[in-house]
Amino acid sequence: MEIILSAVLTTVGIAMLCFGGNWLVSGGVTIAKKFRINNLVIGMTIVAYGTSTPELASSIAASGEHSAIILGNIVGSNIANIGMVMGLAAILVPLAVSKSSLKNDIPIMLAASFLLVLISIDGEISQYDGILLLGALGVFAFYTYKDVKKQREQNLDEIVLEKNSIHLKSMGFIGLGIVLLYVGAILTVDNAVVLAKEFGLSEKIIGLTVIAIGTSLPELLTSIIAIKKGHTDIGVGNILGSNIYNILMIMGVGATLGGVMVSSDAYVDYAVMIIFSASLLIALKTRFINRSLGICLTAGYFVYLIVTFFK
Repeated sequence: MEIILSAVLTTVGIAMLCFGGNWLVSGGVTIAKKFRINNLVIGMTIVAYGTSTPELASSIAASGEHSAIILGNIVGSNIANIGMVMGLAAILVPLAVSKSSLKNDIPIMLAASFLLVLISIDGEISQYDGILLLGALGVFAFYTYKDVKKQREQNLDEIVLEKNSIHLKSMGFIGLGIVLLYVGAILTVDNAVVLAKEFGLSEKIIGLTVIAIGTSLPELLTSIIAIKKGHTDIGVGNILGSNIYNILMIMGVGATLGGVMVSSDAYVDYAVMIIFSASLLIALKTRFINRSLGICLTAGYFVYLIVTFFK
């Protein structure tokens, strides 16, 4: 009976993720158009923050006693975001990658990944390391703010002031979307964990796979919805931004609350995360993540899942 209830609640959670992702994208695109802000920036800020709330909720819930889940969730989510989310999205339609992403956003994502490896060398991501990550998040937020401000100044004469009710409606869609994503992810993850434990999976495996996939569902659904609406830049920005926030914000908060222990075999997962992230640099020449790369990313991710289950 418990298994049936968990399966039903998991389905309800996924449905909430679908509606939440749709509303989040709709609100974000509307605001981008009103203020002439680049869709990529919206994807990397409002949408990425919103779709990262499940990882944040999971990390806060797991802080202290279940720190293995935090590390597994973050690293697993970053791998899933590239391999599963971007891979499947690229199979649907080739993803255009802006010059800004290739020059700035992808290198920042890789730098955050290497920083995570560096602070893990002593076998623990301490509270001080968590503060360091949150400090780096502050620098990244300031950099993003400057970018948004520059864009608004360049397009100030094009901005059309609309009625406040329209802005409130858009903010309402974003707020409702984030709430649905948050609640839906908790329902999905919590009940998926119950189902996973019934099959005898370890806490680490649950973090790297079940919870990582569960908390990556908002990115997957939001990116697919954005792409279907013709906003591939929001889809790409969402994934890149989420991976950066997962390390700097989610791990920063999780480590600050109680520290995170790092086992020696975590470096294999670190390597996989960096390889998947670096693969996006293939788009340097074409500025597209084509279907061939999408198929390779998706296939590689499923191979990683199989190896993770049996190693």
